[in-house]
Order: sequence, then structure tokens, then C-alpha cells
Amino acid sequence: MAPKKPAKKPEDFLPAELRRSMHWLPESSAEEREAFFDEAGAFLATADPRKLAKLPPLMRVKWQLARERRLADLLTVLAHEREYRASSFSVTGRLRPRLAIPGLDSGSLPADVVRLRQAELPVKGKATEARWQDGKLVVTGYAYVQNVPADGRARLPRLGWLRQQGARRRVPVRVRPRTDLRATRDSGQALHAYDEAGFELTVDPAKLRTGGRWQAGVWQLTLALPSPGVVRLGSLDRTDIGSAGHSQARQLADGVRLVAGFSDERLQLTVDTPAAEIAGHERVGDALRLRLHVPATPRGRAPERLLLAHKGGAFTGAYAVVANGDADGDAEGGGHVADVPLADLTVAEAADAPTQDLIATLEFADGETRRATVREGFAPGQYPVAEGREIAVTTDGPGLLKLHDRVRQAVVDELRWTEAGELELRGAYTGDPQGLELVLRHGKYMEEKTLPFTCDDGRFTLVIAPDRMDSYDGPQELREGRWYLSFRPEGEADKGGDVPVKIRGDLVDTLPLTHRGAHRAYTVERRFFDRIFLAAGSPLREEDRGKYRQRRLRELYVRDREKPLRDVVFYNCYHGRQFSDSPRAIYEELVRRGADVEHVWGTSDRQAVVPEGMRTVEWKSAEWHEALATSRFLVTNVMISSWIKRRDDQLFVQTWHGTPLKKMGADLLGTSKANPAYIATLPGRFEQFAYLVSPNAFTTPIMRSAFGFPNEILETGYPRNDVFYREDREEIAARVRKTLRLPEGKKVLLYTPTWRDDQRFGAGKKFKLDLQLDLAAFERELGDEYVLLFRKHPKMLNNITGARDGFVRDVAAYAEISDLYLVSDVLITDYSSSMFDFAHTGRPMVFFTYDLEHYRDTLRGFYFDFTGTSPGPLVKTTEELIDSLRNLETVEKEYADRYAAFVEKFCEPADGRATAQVVDKMLQWAAARRR
Repeated sequence: MAPKKPAKKPEDFLPAELRRSMHWLPESSAEEREAFFDEAGAFLATADPRKLAKLPPLMRVKWQLARERRLADLLTVLAHEREYRASSFSVTGRLRPRLAIPGLDSGSLPADVVRLRQAELPVKGKATEARWQDGKLVVTGYAYVQNVPADGRARLPRLGWLRQQGARRRVPVRVRPRTDLRATRDSGQALHAYDEAGFELTVDPAKLRTGGRWQAGVWQLTLALPSPGVVRLGSLDRTDIGSAGHSQARQLADGVRLVAGFSDERLQLTVDTPAAEIAGHERVGDALRLRLHVPATPRGRAPERLLLAHKGGAFTGAYAVVANGDADGDAEGGGHVADVPLADLTVAEAADAPTQDLIATLEFADGETRRATVREGFAPGQYPVAEGREIAVTTDGPGLLKLHDRVRQAVVDELRWTEAGELELRGAYTGDPQGLELVLRHGKYMEEKTLPFTCDDGRFTLVIAPDRMDSYDGPQELREGRWYLSFRPEGEADKGGDVPVKIRGDLVDTLPLTHRGAHRAYTVERRFFDRIFLAAGSPLREEDRGKYRQRRLRELYVRDREKPLRDVVFYNCYHGRQFSDSPRAIYEELVRRGADVEHVWGTSDRQAVVPEGMRTVEWKSAEWHEALATSRFLVTNVMISSWIKRRDDQLFVQTWHGTPLKKMGADLLGTSKANPAYIATLPGRFEQFAYLVSPNAFTTPIMRSAFGFPNEILETGYPRNDVFYREDREEIAARVRKTLRLPEGKKVLLYTPTWRDDQRFGAGKKFKLDLQLDLAAFERELGDEYVLLFRKHPKMLNNITGARDGFVRDVAAYAEISDLYLVSDVLITDYSSSMFDFAHTGRPMVFFTYDLEHYRDTLRGFYFDFTGTSPGPLVKTTEELIDSLRNLETVEKEYADRYAAFVEKFCEPADGRATAQVVDKMLQWAAARRR
């Protein structure tokens, strides 16, 4: 199937270069701005007015301002877009709604530019839960008119009704307002609050009867929301998980079902009156027996045949439905059965073939057919067949009978949270459990964790303690997100053969199952009807989440700056991901000296494991903003946001985190990788720091040019590299080897590839691991002598095939990379700044630069001639890399002079006193302030 083409947008006719010029207009020179207005005017003079009129509201305004060459107003609108989002604006005018932007006189623009059409104020609605309560369907969710706030100032009345397709009949539904902060968070914008857009609507199915009788039909929900100009009509879209993400079937009476589902982003209810239903199943000899129930209704009648068709295959079959003398005609038996040989259901062509679906249809005497549906109380099951496969008899959201020929799967039928906060899962698994492990896989970051399980007599048991997951640094909370469960052959990292863990189809209504941990909620939920996952919630309070609330917290930060400063050192290490690097070294030195300060570490998603007793604040929480505003000291190794401003009595120290090979900051201007808006903020960001730590004399002028840094640079070397000169470094290395369980007698290779700008997941800041290293060949040729520690860049998400406790070991989660340097005999890298740090060890390095020309000439550009100064060979293939590693003595001799020159240029100072010198500066500053 050909990939689906992206839908055309009204703005696609605008020239791409003109749009880019407008985007960067705030950073452009006076000459560039004049050129833009000239080019824009020439284009707009001949552009189709009808196409211009179809542009989104803010875009219409921008191009009208460009036509009129109104620079100040255009800059105002562009700043608004960057702050709040391109589709966000205010609305004025009760009868004739118009767009409004603070600082822009919208009355000075043509009416057809600022007037909002009905489609430009759409209803945004989503169901978040659908449950049955006292025989009624209760749907919770939110609905609002885009760009019309639904905040605490007034609760707008909402109306709802169901309308039967093909008829004029309407049935009102009760809509009760409720507060739902998720509405604002999900909106993805920072301008408006929609907290009061929440609702709970209740549908009484009895009201769908006609003349007191049930009739088949489809009913669609409509919501009416007041807004400027007119009442807006809309409906509800689904989520992708849980009860509001799947259809639900409920028996209303014998022979009457109600199916709640979604069609074209609209909630609809279907009254179904089946003539016969599948009530149960069992194995009889070599056949699957399906038991049918015939309802005692005017439509109830027994079918003549059960028809099966292999979806995507050639097989079809017809099986007689016969009266069953053993059945008494009740709900369990229904008096009729159909027997299907299990051999007929075994349609897969190979043992490892993906799940094969068989579509089941009931055929009646008059030729009428309908998909087979199951009766309420139907219990799914599995029947083992040859070659490790099974025939699964189950159902789905709409209640259809589902027959699958599939690899044997684990099906949960018991689950609970214990008082100790452990999730216990039990279920059936008819496969061979030997050689399998249970894998938790993050749905977004691809991170994996392996867990033990037991399996006896076809029953498995699994226990997960999400607040106390194992990590190299100690117990760690499960990272936020959805964690899917699978069985996998032990030692495999390729997920292609994963056996998913599912929940039995008749138990889906027992979800969600939630436990409140120490700092977040953990919820067992489902996707794709019965695929269960464990969702780790955010440690942030709902009141702190989303773009709107982050903007409000930034406003509170400004007020908090009026509070008294506290003698606190606030640490920001890799945006809260780790307890490591130079900030850690400074913390340990301050503790060693007994400095009279409190230490507070910023953590992101509580992934940084800090020393016991140290206070932490969650990244971007209200407490985090307050710590920024009131801590005497800030120590960071990464960039800070442009809105963070140092107070007069605060000291900000920037330790940074690498010697640059790749160009960065303002030095990228003139290249395709430059972001002028970001680069323009660098001088303002860096002037907040009194001190910027430089690793060497080479980097110092680059920090001036790339960052526009105006204050004192401490050319001390990085505090994190003092470890190479500590007297106890051998003891540290021994501890690390024990933590990593490195085998005695094996040497260690450390591989540290960096990320590639053109290897992304979508358009975001997460990158693919471009794995060109043949790990199997590596192990085959070097496995007797070495183990390979694989430390990919944190921005790269892919799984590392074959990484366990054997030859290849994934150490991406090991926080302190300098520990890995201490235990490594050889570094393999590409363009990573790890080369500059590892050079302090004096140990050999080999550079796997398979894409050197592309990376250097197209992606980033280098500050120096890497090919002429590298302290080790540059190789392009796995074979060349293996050859270099087999001949390390020759490599070391050949590159000895270049290595020495590299160390002299990039590893000085090298006295192990960087941390002490930085801390001296901090304490001297504090002492001077007290005088």
C-alpha cells in the first residue's frame, strides 16, 4: 500500500522561502526586512484573493500586514505566535466575532481579514471515559469552542441530544458541567484556559425505545455550546486507549444490544437486535464447538449455517448449525451448536506467522447473513494446536466473535495492586515458558526493562513494583509513559518475535486499575481493545502541566523573585535527567568542605537518583520555579531558558558539558542548521552567568563567539574530569566493574556514538540510532577478549539489538559516564565530545566515522581539521574497526605523536583541581557579598 499523502493546507500556495523569511523576520536585519516586504508585496499583488481569503485567521492578518508593510504590527503578531501558538488568539464581538491580538488594532485591518467564519471557531470535544452505571451509559469528557475560554469566570450552559439516523426524532441527554484541567492541557496552547469545559453526560437507553419497543437503529450525539455569534454544534472524538477509545457492547434485554462507538470523530449509539448470538464454546474431540443462543423475540431464529472466511486468505468454510439435544435452550446453550474442525481454523503457513483472522458470519434460511456477535457473559478462551500456535476464541469492543490462529499468547485473567504498591498479574499461557523473559517496553522512548516471572501448568505470574525499579544507581521510579508487556526469547533485543500480553476480552471493563505511588499514579489500561499496558503518570501535579499552566508558573516566577533569597545551591544537570557530571562534582566538593548551604537537585520525571536525604524538586513544577527564583546559587551544565533572569544577589555558574568539535550557537549562522530565533537569545541567556567553565584554551574563544558570553570564563578544565587524577580512581573503577557485573579477565570497549540531525523520529528532538556497526561480527571476532559497553547519546531512542549481560551491554542508563571511562580499555566513538574527556586516560581511541563527509560537510561543520588531528584511526567499516582493535599496539605507536598533541591542546589544565577552583570562586563571591 502506498503511503498516504499529507492533506493539502490552505497555506501551501504561499512560497516556502517567503514563509521562512517571515518566520525569521524578528531576527532579520533592516535590509533583509525591506527585501522581504518587497518580495511579499510583489507576490501578494498577483496572488489569488480567494486563496488568501481561505488562509487561517492569524495567517490572513500576517500577510495583510506584510502587504501594508506594517513592520511593528507584524512583529507583534509574530511574537504572539511564538508565545502562544499559531492557532491561538482572542475573540471579540458578541454577534460578529473578530480576531484580536494584544497590541494590534484589529479595527485598522479590513473586516474580511479579521472577521471569523463559523468554521474558524470549531468545537473541540473528546470523550475521556465511558462507563455503565445503574443501567445507563455515563460519558465524561470535555468540549469547548476553540479560542473561546472556558474558565472559572462563568460556566457556559451546554445542551446535548441524540438523533436517530434516517429519522427526525431527537432524545435529549443530561449534560452536567464539571471541572477538567485536562481540557486545557490537551489543547496544547498557552493563551486560554478551558478548565470548565468538562462535562458528564448520561444516556438512558430506555429512552431510545419507540412505542415501548426496541427497534434497530443508529443514534448520533450532538453537543451545543454557546459562543460569540452563534451556538456551535459539535460532537465527541475518541481517545486511543481505555473505555473511551474502544466500542462497547451492552445487553439491554434478551436479543437487544447497545453498541457505543465512534464514527467520523462522532460518538454514536447503535441499537442491535440479533436473531442469534454465540453464547459459549468448548473443545469436542478435534473440533471447536460454538454454542448459540436464540433470543425469545420476534426476530429470534436459528441460523442454518456458520460461515468462515480467512481474512486475506483463500480459505472459506460452511458449517451446519444443528439443534443440540444436550442443550436446554437457556442462555448458556441456546439449543443449537456448530462444530468446526480445529484443522480448518489452522490457516497459518508458518509457525511464526503473524496472527491470522477468520471472519465468522451467521447465515439464515432466507439467505440473510450477519456477522456473528457474542452474548453478554461470553468467556473467551484458547485452544493449543501444533507448532506453538493456538486458536483463540474471543471478542472485541462491538461484541463480534473473533477467531484467531496465532502464536500462543499470554492472557491475563487476574490482576490487582497489593498494599505494598506491587502490581500482580496472573493468567494463562499455553506456550513453552523456557528461555523466555518478560519485557516492559516504553511506547515512546523504546526503553526496555526485563522482569522475572514464573509459569507452571499453563499459568504465569508476574509482579511489578513500579516505584522501585532496578537501576545502576539504585531504586528508580518507572519513567512516565505507557509500558507494554511482552514475552520474548531471553537475550533477544529485536522485538519482531514478541508475544504480547493481553487481558481476557470479558475483563476489559475491570480497567482502568489505578494505584497511587509515592509521587505519581500507575494505571493498568488497554489499547487495541485487549493489549494491556502499565501507564506511569507524570510526577507533576495537574495544576502544573501543559503550556498554559507553564506560562502561568513563569508569571509566578517573576513574583517569587521578590521573596528573600535562601542559602541554597540549586543544581540543574542535563535538564534533571541525571545526578552526574560537573554539577555532581561541585556538590560533592561543597559537602566535603561542610559549606553551610542546602543542596537542592532538579529532577525530570524523578529519573535522577540522588544521595539519600537530598531534597529534589520536579522539573517545571511550582517548587522548581520557586527554587529558581529564591536559591542563592544555580549550578547548571546545560542551557537555561531565556525567561530565567538572575537576581542581583544570585550567582549562576555554567559548567557546560563538552569540548566542541561540531559547530554550535552563533557559529552556525549562515548554515542550514542555524536557528536565528534561538541564536538571538544566547547572549541574553549567557549574561545571566557570572562564571562559565571552559575545559581548555581551545574552547574559551569559541564560548565567546558561539554564546556571546560577556563575563568571566574559568579556564580550569571540567570538574567532572578531576576523577582521572584522583588517588582513589582505581577503587572507583573496581566499584563500577562490580556494578556493571563485568567478567574478570575481559577487556572493555566503550562505544559512544553521537546523534545525527537527519535521523529523527518525526519533527521532534528525538533521534534514531543509525547503527552501522555489525555487532554479530564484533562479537564473533572480539568476544573472547572483550565486552562492549554501548553508551548511545540520550537523544537517541532505538533499542540496541543483542544488548544484555553478554558481549554487548547497554549502559545508556548509567548516569556517570566518567565511571565508564575509568573501566574502559579502548574508546570507540565518532564525533562525540567523549573523545576529549577520554583522552585524559591516555588509552587508545578508534573513530568509526562511516559518514564523515556527510556529517562534516552537510550536517554540522567542524571547528578544526578532525581528519588531520584525530588521536586514532578513522575507519568506515566494521571490518576496518575490528582490524584496528586487533592491532592496538601498532595503532598506539602510529598515533602516539598525534595523541600527545591532542592531549596538550584539549586536556590542559590537567591538575585535578577544576572542582576546587570553581567552588573557591563560588565561596569567595558569597563571602564578598556578606561583607
